[in-house]
This record gives sequence, C-alpha cells and structure tokens, in this order.
Amino acid sequence: MCIRSCFQSSCLQWVWRTAFLKHTQRRHQVAHRWTHLGGSTYRAVIFDMGGVLIPSPGRVAAEWEVQNHIPSGTILKALMEGGENGPWMRFMRAEISAEKFLWEFGRLCSEMSKTSVPVDSFFSLLTSERVKQFPVMTEAITQIRAKGLQTAVLSNNFYLPNQKSFLPLDRKQFDVVVESCVEGICKPDPRIYKLCLERLGLQPSESIFLDDLGPNLKAAANLGIHTIKVNDPETAVKELEALLGFTLSIGIPNTRPVRKTMEIPKDSLEKYLKDLLGIQTTGPLELLQFDHGQSNPTYYIRLANRDLVLRKKPPGTLLPSAHAIEREFRIMKALANAGVPVPNVLDLCEDSSVVGTPFYVMEYCPGLIYKDPSLPGLEPSQRRAIYTAMNTVLCKIHSVDPQAVGLEDYGKQGDYIPRQVQTWVKQYRASETSTISAMERLIEWLPLHFPRQQRTTVVHGDFRLDNLLFHSEKPEVLAVLDWELSTLGDPLADVAYSCLAHYLPSSFPVLRGFNDCDLTQLGIPTAEEYFRMYCLQMGLPPTENWNFYMAFSFFRVAAILQGVYKRSLTGQASSANAEQTGKLTEFVSNLAWDFAVKEGFRVFKEMPIKNPLTKSFHTCARTQSQWIPTGTRSYSSILEASPVHTSKGGLVISPEGLSSPVRELYHRLKHFMEQHVYPAETELQSHQASAARWSPSPLIEDLKEKAKAEGLWNLFLPLEADPEKKYGAGLTNMEYAHLCELMGTSLYAPEICNCSAPDTGNMELLVRYGTEAQKARWLIPLLEGKARSCFAMTEPQVASSDATNIEASIREEDSFYVINGHKWWITGILDPRCQLCVFMGKTDPHAPRHQQQSVLLVPMDTPGIKIIRPLTVYGLEDAPGGHGEVQFEHVRVPKENMVLGPGRGFEIAQGRLGPGRIHHCMRLIGFSERALALMKARVKSRVAFGKPLVEQGTMLADIAQSRVEIEQARLLVLRAAHLMDLAGNKAAALDIAMIKMVAPSMASRVIDRAIQAFGAAGLSNDYPLAQFFTWARALRFADGPDEVHRATVAKLELKHSA
Repeated sequence: MCIRSCFQSSCLQWVWRTAFLKHTQRRHQVAHRWTHLGGSTYRAVIFDMGGVLIPSPGRVAAEWEVQNHIPSGTILKALMEGGENGPWMRFMRAEISAEKFLWEFGRLCSEMSKTSVPVDSFFSLLTSERVKQFPVMTEAITQIRAKGLQTAVLSNNFYLPNQKSFLPLDRKQFDVVVESCVEGICKPDPRIYKLCLERLGLQPSESIFLDDLGPNLKAAANLGIHTIKVNDPETAVKELEALLGFTLSIGIPNTRPVRKTMEIPKDSLEKYLKDLLGIQTTGPLELLQFDHGQSNPTYYIRLANRDLVLRKKPPGTLLPSAHAIEREFRIMKALANAGVPVPNVLDLCEDSSVVGTPFYVMEYCPGLIYKDPSLPGLEPSQRRAIYTAMNTVLCKIHSVDPQAVGLEDYGKQGDYIPRQVQTWVKQYRASETSTISAMERLIEWLPLHFPRQQRTTVVHGDFRLDNLLFHSEKPEVLAVLDWELSTLGDPLADVAYSCLAHYLPSSFPVLRGFNDCDLTQLGIPTAEEYFRMYCLQMGLPPTENWNFYMAFSFFRVAAILQGVYKRSLTGQASSANAEQTGKLTEFVSNLAWDFAVKEGFRVFKEMPIKNPLTKSFHTCARTQSQWIPTGTRSYSSILEASPVHTSKGGLVISPEGLSSPVRELYHRLKHFMEQHVYPAETELQSHQASAARWSPSPLIEDLKEKAKAEGLWNLFLPLEADPEKKYGAGLTNMEYAHLCELMGTSLYAPEICNCSAPDTGNMELLVRYGTEAQKARWLIPLLEGKARSCFAMTEPQVASSDATNIEASIREEDSFYVINGHKWWITGILDPRCQLCVFMGKTDPHAPRHQQQSVLLVPMDTPGIKIIRPLTVYGLEDAPGGHGEVQFEHVRVPKENMVLGPGRGFEIAQGRLGPGRIHHCMRLIGFSERALALMKARVKSRVAFGKPLVEQGTMLADIAQSRVEIEQARLLVLRAAHLMDLAGNKAAALDIAMIKMVAPSMASRVIDRAIQAFGAAGLSNDYPLAQFFTWARALRFADGPDEVHRATVAKLELKHSA
C-alpha cells in the first residue's frame, strides 16, 4: 500500500554488455549511424541485447568500482585485455567456462588495480535476476510484431555456471535468437550476422540492426544491413520509427499496457469523463497503467486531447480503512490553495459501477520522478539541490494551518503515534501469513517507548523522493503525489520516513537506498544533515529519540509489504512483482528492530549507573545480508534466524549449504576480507615490525569500525551459550565454524571482527558464568571492542597441561582475595588495551583434585601485577598483545570478582575451552587453505629445470596431499561442532579432542609444503606462510598439548570398546 515504486520494472543502470563497453566507443569517432544506400521494404528488426534491450553495465562498472573502492576503469580495461583472444571474448565464444573466466578476469583486475577485486560480486550484478528489459523496447517489439515484421536478437553472451545461456529476455518476443556462446562466434564476425539473416530467411537490405557498438554496426553495414547506433533506447526507438514509418512508443513515461487483473471497463469510463469534462468530440479513449503504485492502481488516460490520471481502489476485499482515495482527493483539493504543490484534482467518483471501485480523476502533470534516490547522472550540487527542495516542500506541508484550509477534522488531535501503531498492528494482523519474530518484538516494544511530546500538523504519511514530481530543468517540486496515508499527526514521522533510503543499500530490490554509497562524493546530505536542515527551516530543536521514529517507520514499511504480499497471493496487488515482498517483510522488520535496539542503547546510557543492564544487548539476525545497513551499533551483527534456522539441523559441510541468512553473512564476510583485510596485511605486518609495535595499529581500529558497520562483529558466541541472543549473533558452533575458517585465512581478521582469542573465550566465560555486575563491568566493553583481556593459567614451574597442577594461590582475606603466583605465556597481557586478566589459581589445596581451583576477574591496574618480560614464539613477538611472563605479588581482588564461586575453576576452564578449540581448528584450516592457494599460484608462475613447477611430479603430489588432508580435517571439525550443537560440549569431548590432535599437525604439514614451494621467500615476511607455520606449531601446545588429547581419545575409545 502506497509504496509506489517498490516493484517497478527495474530500470537498473547496470547489466550485461557485449564485447566492449560503451565508454570505449566514445574514444573512437565512429559515425552516429552506418547506412547502406540501397533500399527495400524492411521485413525484420534485429536487436543487440546489452545496451539496447537491457541496460549497459558500463555505468554499473563505474558505480560498482566506486562503491567497492576499486580504481576507476579497472573492469573496462580487464574486459578489453587481449582483444579477440582475451578471456572476455573467449568466454563469450564458450571456449572457457565461467569458473575459468572469473579466475582469469579476477587475476587481470587484481593485477591492474594492485588490489584484490571481488569479481564474483561484479559478475553477480551483471547476471542478476533483477535485470529487466527496457519498457520502451518491449513496447517497440510488440508494435513491430503487430505490423507483421519479424524480430530477432543477436547477442554476444555467455554460459552461466548452471550451463544456461545468459539471456534475461522473453524468447517469445523473437522469431530468431542467435547467441555467441551457442554458435561459438562473436560479433563483429560477419558469419554471425549471416547466420541470423539465414534463419530469418531475408536479405541484408530487408533488415535493420540496432547495436550500441561501432565495430558491430560497421560489420553489419558492410553486409548491407541498415543500422542504428543506440546511445539511448528512447532516441533509438524514435529513429527506428522514422525508418519503419509507424509509431513504436506510447510516449508516457513509466506506463505500460494495463495488466489483465487490473483492467477496467472503457465504455462506462469514457461516458463518465465526457459528462465530467463536457467533451463532445469522438475518438478512442487511450488507457495505460503506470508501472508504479502498489496500493491504489493508477492509470493514464488520453481523451480528446485531455491528459488525465485516474487513481482507484483495488478490487476485492480490502483491509479496514485502507486505500482511502477519498482522503487523497480531499487533502489535495484543500492544499492546492495553501502553497503546497499538488496535482489539480477534478472529481471524486464513489459510484463503483463506473470502473468497479471508487476513484478520482486529476490532470496529468508532466515532469520527472526520481526513482533511484542516489540520483545517478546528476552532479553533486544538483543532488544536494534536489534533496534541499524535497526538505523545503516537506516544511511547507508541516507549516500549513489545518483549520485555515478546512482540515481541522482531517484527523484526531494528539496521540498520533499510538494510534498509528495500533492501526498498523491491525493491518499487519489482517494480512499475516506466518509468524515473524521481529514484528512480534516490535509490537511489544513500540508502545513502551512512545515519544512524550508530539506536535500535530498535516502529515503526508508516505513522504519519499519518488512521491515527488520535479521540474525537468531545475530543482523545483511541481507536485507531491500519493496522499493516501495523510492525516493530522506528528511531523517527525514524515521526516524519518523520508530518510528510509539513507539506511537501505542500493541492492535492496524495493525502496532502493544508498547507505552503501559515499554520500559526500554524491553530494547527498546525510540523514543527520537532512534532519538538521528540517529543524533549521522549521525553527525546532533536534529530537533525541530519532531512532524511535526510524524504528516506527520501518515497522510501517514491513506492515505495508506484508499487505502487498497477502494481496499478491490473491492477485489483487497492482504490481506484477508484488510477490517478492513475502521474503522482504522479515528483513525490513529486522531493520526496524535494529533501530529499536539503538534507541534502547540511548536510553541505557541515560540510566543511573546503579542499574546498568535493564536493556537487551544484541541485534538480531538479518535474513538478507546484502541489505544490511551500515553504521548499526550493536554487540552482535546478525539477526535472529527464521523458525527453520535452528541449531538442530543437519551437518553442513559447505557454506552454500548454510541457511540463507548465514550463507549471505558468509559471502559478506568474504567480500569484506577481499576488499579490506587482505589489502591491509602488508601495512599491518610492517606495523608489527616497527618501533611502534607495542601500540595498537590505527589501521586495525579503522578496520574494526568498518567490520561493525558491515555487520561482521561478535559472530563467535554460540547459540547454546546465549539462547536469547542478548550478546551474540545467534550462530550455532557449526555455522560459525564456516565463518571462522574464512577469518582464519588472515592473521588479522579475527581481531578486526572482534572474534579473536583470548577475548572470545573470556567473553563466553562471562556470558556463561558471570554475574550481572561482572557482565556490566567487563563483558560490555569487550563486546564493544573498547577493551581487551587475557587468561592467566600456565605456570613455568609445573606441567600446566594438567590444570590440577596449578600452584598460584588465591587466599581469602577480609572482603578480598589475595593472589600470589608466577604465570607465563599469557597471551594479550602486554596490550595497552588489556583491562582484564582472568586468573586461575588454587583456593583450597586440600579439596578434591578438581575442586581446588578457582577463577578470579583481576583488573589489570590492580597493584602487584608485574610483567617480567615478553616471550617470543620462534622469534616472533606477536605485538601489541604479545605473550607475557608475569608475577602476581599480593594482588588484592574484591570477593565479588570470583566467578561462580570457590572451587569451580576447573569446571569453568573446561567449559571455556570447548568452543575455543573449534575456533582454533577452523582458523587452522583457514591458514591451510590460504597456504595452499598461495602455493598453487606460486607453482603456476615459477619455472625450474626447464619447466613450470606445476608440472613437477613432487609438486603435484604435495598439492593433492594437502587438499586431501584439509578436507579430512574440515569434516572432522565440522562434525565436532555439529555434535556440540546437538548434544553439548561434554558429549562432544571425544570429537573435540580428535580435532585438536588433527588440525594443528595437518596445518603444519600443509603450510610446510607451501613454504617449500616458495623456497626462501616462504621463510620471509613477504608472505604470511612463516607466521602461519609458527602459530600452527604453537597450537600443538595451546589449549592442551597433543599428548593430552591423544590420551583422552584413547581412553574414550577404550571405554567405548569395553
């Protein structure tokens, strides 16, 4: 309802392209049109696909490069590389597979840009299902065929990975389809044109060929085919009309033939209009449907030189109080005299016998509707002017005196937000098709957080950029459209609603946004700037509870989308694409919940310190990762799963087998690694070797903020430890294992995503065993990434692999515990951000063996903690956290810092280590995958003894052995994670011990083979292999040495056999 352009035929600015991109042609002074002087009656029109029938990817390449921080022109240069023998042309002739093309194309892009380029992401955009044919071309083809001419498509295209050719067109539109990948021939090879003509059964002079590339047109003209150069589809259609001698386009933008389910009786409508307008002339009534308008079907009418717009209620049973076209008519008539730009309304007809439902008629007003809020094609100054004009007209609406224009009874005075919430809850309940957990939470949360003070003005109710009609030559709003939801209410609801695009990504299939774009570069005001602009014009102070208004706005959108979806199930929705909303309602409701959580944080900050934890500290899991908004402040960054997404599912051995939200999260993490982490490794490694190494790298801190913004933060906490998802992401151990492996391909990624040891184990310890006060003091700063921690257990005097050997003492004294002990290999203790030491020592040496130990939370600024020295691992210091040898001398800690209670230390340590071992093992598999990838690239590029290393038998054997060992280890680790999810850590003890035996040794062997392939370079810091090897070897001690795990496996095996 009222989301007019949610499901428009998407005029995307990107798509499939032929051999070279349009930008290339601008550098060649080709003639606008290649012609053939001989002529005869035209009997066919042949269309190229990319740039003619569907949009060119030239723009998306440029925009995609900006959004992904890839040097401008990289994609274009890579596509052109090699000419006829380049990977792009070979791909379109089906000489190489999609996988082979993407590998070669990615290598070219990365070499040219000197950074990692995620070509998979670009290829996904080019082949997206959202690619739609230009409406003007669809209409032209319909008209051409209606006149008895043949149509053909002649395209350079390729096979998708599923072995289907990429042709996102309705093949029924064409008599002949010729595809380069099928024929093994590409334009401009004359043979492919001749093949097309042969199948049409025509001579060259009997056909017209449309293409956007000069070489392709020239080749066709040389054969005698008439040609049209396509720079703009609408201009090309006009030129085609001149050649054919009949009309091809309907001339009204954003219209289409009336959908079958939306047809209305023309005869009764024509009689009504003639009576209304006093028209006596004869002539057919032209009727088209606008391709926007989700709520009330909207039609263009031309009758006796009058251009009109009819807007009606949809057919069928409607939700209560919805589709109030009567209110639209009334308010536009009233506001016309108050300086607010609105269409000129003519009449309201409530007689359903005319067109089936009540409707009103207004004059058609030509102008521009900007469907894409990022305003492509405009200059930054023009974009800012458009948004300033939008803001100004909103202020005009809110400045109208309702009584002065006769609207004092247009809505109730006061309590607008409570009434709106009640209304939208009812609307949602009436259209509910399944339970959406975020909607249930919002329905409970919103009434508890209503604003205390609200102004009352005229409100539009659906104020967005694409509901405004702009002047074609200047930034002036000619008309505000779509007043169905207007009433008297809180104007801040309009302001928030007008900022929806700021929080939605450009890839969102409805209500397209721009939160993944650089607004400074675009010239578009941020949401904060837009709000300040509004407050300044209205003379108001900024509101503090902005997040509430955003939560409410997205809640409304979710309810609207659910209504559209419900109507689509019965064929009532006015857009052909309305069925998409079924899977989007949950996403938008989760986004609304994100803002609710932000509002909770604001309230939390203002609460007295004595009651710090009365709000939830999590953000629930989104179902569509590519739509995650940036800038979301949360402790965990993904959303609560759908009902089918539970921890009790089957074993998933590939990321592609994960549930949709987790799979999308995986791909988002992969993209983040390629875009931000891998390119930063050289600088981060240099910092670790510099004089400033004991201070955190500013780049790390910057990347952390990026990870938070992209929803890649605190992914580690297992669902079973945090079932309410107050603190974590709600992933199962098995789901996180896949993400952990991916993070393990870089030494720095775990910290960047706040998923690094020992913090992860300590945070889980606090979640599982900490008191609310302990969580408030220590857990929250760790979850926010504002602090780091360490775990002090290992001691130099005893074999600490047996935790019961621990000798450090914890002695009770008054209201304190006094610690004395000597610890070493305390990872992270040298980091200046380290604020907490989780200390394990003995409280009662005479208690049963496994009840002697206790765990204390020790603030690092407590007197008596003395760092003796940093320790190195194979000479590596691992700055800035390092590994310290530390003396604790009479360290006094308050009794409330005891975890669980005296004698519970061994239990806590065992509970802490289970998931941690999974994390270590999956990171080791990540090490191994990266090492193998580097090894494969190395042996392909190096020659020794007269032939490439890749052809040496020993290298092939090493590669094969590494692949087998990685796959074996991964399956074992995933099985252990799955068993932990199904039966708990204790039941999975055998599997956990086995993976800790297998993974470090496997990684050491795989990395060692890679080092061997690199030669001396593998030992250097030029590659991550040396560090990978160091930590793989060290992890044969960490969390228990191999021998302990072997003993555990043997004992459990013998027990099982008995």
